[in-house]
Amino acid sequence: MNLALWITAGLLAAVALAGGISKTFVPREKLAAAHGGGWTGDVGDGFVRTLGILELLAAAGLVLPAVTGIAPELVPVTATAWVLLMVGAMITHGRRGERAFVALNLFYLALALVVAVGRFGPGSF
Repeated sequence: MNLALWITAGLLAAVALAGGISKTFVPREKLAAAHGGGWTGDVGDGFVRTLGILELLAAAGLVLPAVTGIAPELVPVTATAWVLLMVGAMITHGRRGERAFVALNLFYLALALVVAVGRFGPGSF
């Protein structure tokens, strides 16, 4: 169980890191032109960058507390926050008719839910 939770948290951290880097450092106009990034054309630069920074923090919060042993209870809290972020992403992509991205966000939501439930419950640190 512990290994599965580590792998799942690591996968989510990689996804959050990739999304966070792109939203934080890639210009919004370039993101808007990318497949699935059309929503960034409807919002401001600050909003996109804020989401990027939150995703970078999520990447760190899914792994670093457990690795360092400093406040490992932050891992399930971060996973719960990721669930909420994915709900927002699903709503955004759903409104735009991007069903494939809704499904992908649902998959990420399910993985985060596994980490949250596992680390709050039987697989806690």
